[in-house]
Amino acid sequence: MVTISRGLIGEVLALPSRQMWTDYDAEVDVLYISFRKPQQANDSIMEEDGNIYHYRDDELVGITVLNASQKNIK
Repeated sequence: MVTISRGLIGEVLALPSRQMWTDYDAEVDVLYISFRKPQQANDSIMEEDGNIYHYRDDELVGITVLNASQKNIK
């Protein structure tokens, strides 16, 4: 049985898009989240949280989560 925490639901609703696409590559443990298809990002920044944030100009268009299975979901 899988359950989704209320905190996760709130975080998903706070994302910059109401529609998103996800893909998980278990072989390299990377989760890709896209808010636009295609993303057409022209800048990417790795933040202190270890995630890579992809931007098209000032708009967040995707997130790459490295070591996704090791992230602690609360």
